[in-house]
Amino acid sequence: QRHSFFVGVDTSGSFRHAGYEDAMTFLAYYLYGHVNALGGLARPRDLFVAAIGGKGTNEPKAFHPIYDFAGKKIPQIEANLRRWFPPTDPLTDFNSFFRQVARIARERNLVLTPITIVVVSDGIPDVPDLKPGSRDSFKTIDLSVLEFLSRNITLRLIYASPKVSDYWRRVITRQRVRLWAVEREVMMGWRAHVKPDADPARQDRLWRWVRETVDYRVRARGL
Repeated sequence: QRHSFFVGVDTSGSFRHAGYEDAMTFLAYYLYGHVNALGGLARPRDLFVAAIGGKGTNEPKAFHPIYDFAGKKIPQIEANLRRWFPPTDPLTDFNSFFRQVARIARERNLVLTPITIVVVSDGIPDVPDLKPGSRDSFKTIDLSVLEFLSRNITLRLIYASPKVSDYWRRVITRQRVRLWAVEREVMMGWRAHVKPDADPARQDRLWRWVRETVDYRVRARGL
């Protein structure tokens, strides 16, 4: 069964110095690989890409659909990502993003499909009166709107530090949501698998790395 994909890009100034540059290039490859079903990557039934960030909380965001990526080459996709998602916002608002994902999934009747949410971010929420990166700040991340959205829902956090990834695993309350985190140091290794001067369809090593590292199939949690 084909998955519905939602991708959130951290547009906060803090991510600018914590992986944004590498992440935009990787994400262009990642989206291209999935949209074109290369190297065993699953072509999504639906794909939406939006910013995680804003000038204030609960700011509505444009979700770019799969048609914005189909038929585009990797450099075009990367240029569009950088244009749509410049890292200039003061806030990282995960909860607003998750609520908008839930709304779109219900409106488009995607609740019967497996849903994958990829969060491209340093993983640090901005919470008034709490120190950024403190353990308590992660308790404010609310996955409840996602819990019963689909029988199969996976949240993938990429580009966070090992400490932040661990907070996402251990501190955030979740029941049915499957979580998979790939730390920034691991993510930076993707370039070593790119074959110079080979076209995307022949990047078998890269697509295998993506399948085994980012798209790893997470087992359901026992309730």
